[in-house]
Formats: sequence, structure tokens, C-alpha cells
Amino acid sequence: MFKIPFLNSPKKDSPKHNLIIGLGNPGDKYKDTYHNVGFKYIDYLLSKNGLSLKKYKTFEYVKTPDLILVKPTTYMNTSGLPIKEALKFFKIKPEKMLVVHDDSDIPFGEYKISFDRGDAGHNGIKSIINHLKTNTFNRLRIGIRKQKGKASDFVLKNMNPSDLKTLDKLFSEIEAIYSEGDTK
Repeated sequence: MFKIPFLNSPKKDSPKHNLIIGLGNPGDKYKDTYHNVGFKYIDYLLSKNGLSLKKYKTFEYVKTPDLILVKPTTYMNTSGLPIKEALKFFKIKPEKMLVVHDDSDIPFGEYKISFDRGDAGHNGIKSIINHLKTNTFNRLRIGIRKQKGKASDFVLKNMNPSDLKTLDKLFSEIEAIYSEGDTK
């Protein structure tokens, strides 16, 4: 099986992450949009390890001995309900999950990890916080900012082949860094 990204959370005594959730919008129309980088990350892990998702209510998932990968089947702005259902279904606390999503405040091809933060205007994160009644969870924020202007002007645009290659390279780098347990 594959190594677990993000072995350590911000606190030294915290347990391993059990759940990685990628945010995005379902359907071919949105497949390669900037808003779907969370789905892209899950797809990367699935493809690399020859895994496929099963459907359950409002999310799809695959469970391995070490890790559970989840993609909500609802639209980005209503991600809170499927994530709440996934946490209940798998009996996992929010602080043991990692939510992967786009971030228009970070330059394209870069990422940041955060814990216990607000939504910063991201409607998917806002929905999660509202449904869980907490922001005490980990986030892998993938940068999508390539241009000036409002995020709403470009988040639903399709990425070009070069951008898709950049993401694959970034995902590979993230996995290499964090599978070794380096959380800096």
C-alpha cells in the first residue's frame, strides 16, 4: 500500500490522520477546473495506488488499512453535510481529518498546511465549519492564483495541460515530503 501523507498534525501527541477528503464539484463539466484541485489530489492517490471509490449516500470513499480517502458527491458549497456523514460513518473526529482544497490566496503550484483556522471566504470550508460546529481540522490548501482579480472570475475555468502537469508534480512532492514524516 502507499505511505500516509501528513503523518503528524500540528501537535506532537496527535494521532495520525485517518481521513483525507478532497473538495471539488462533481461531473465532467468541472473535472479539470481550478476549484477541483482537492478532487485531483484524491484522484492522484487513487491512480497511483490502483484504487477505486465506492459510493455511500453523499460521498465516495476507499478504505485501506492505513487511510480513508473521500470525495463528496455534492457541490463544493455544500461540502459540510457529506463530510459530517463521513466522520460519523467512519467514527473519526474532525481533528483526525485532512481537507484538501483550492486556495485563491496562494500562488498556483504552491501549498500551505493549516490547522484550526477560519474559512477565509472559501464556501466549501465555510459549509464544513457550519456543519461540524468546529474549525479544528487540518487543511492542505493548494494554490490556484495565476492572475489578479476575483477568485470567482477563474476558479471554474479549466486548467491547461501544463497546469495539470504542474499539479501532478506538486502532489508528488507533497507525498514525498510528508510520507517521510517531515511536517515543516
